[in-house]
Amino acid sequence: MQVQTATIREATENDLEAIIALFADDPLGGHGDTNDPQALPDYSAAFRKISTSPTETLYVAELDGEVVGTFQTMVTTTMTARGATSLIVEAVQTRADMRGRGIGAVMINFSIDKARADGMRLVQLTSNAVRTDAHRFYQRLGFTPSHIGFKLKLK
Repeated sequence: MQVQTATIREATENDLEAIIALFADDPLGGHGDTNDPQALPDYSAAFRKISTSPTETLYVAELDGEVVGTFQTMVTTTMTARGATSLIVEAVQTRADMRGRGIGAVMINFSIDKARADGMRLVQLTSNAVRTDAHRFYQRLGFTPSHIGFKLKLK
């Protein structure tokens, strides 16, 4: 079932409650996200850090005035590929009751279009190894699983 196209816009502090709810409702994320009001200062501090960064942007997907998805982008320049600039997409989340309706594709295609318009070399993202549905989704959008990622948890 396809819904009307979601609107992508930069997140504001007023969106925090909805963004937090998206992550807190994710049983696979394993990030310890919560709707507990005592955690709000942590989320607010993260929002301020992202919103003042010259290379990071937090977005929301909005449909009928409601936040139905979120994602974050980061611009990075590396010494490889002769100093190429790339767009990293992170923290992609669609509200559980809205999955399968094209909202994720709108968010990812927005990122791809922005990277193209800004002359970037590539768009890259990581996905939790257990999210096989998400892997198929990204491959349908043209992404290839070309690298293996590693993480070391410090906290």
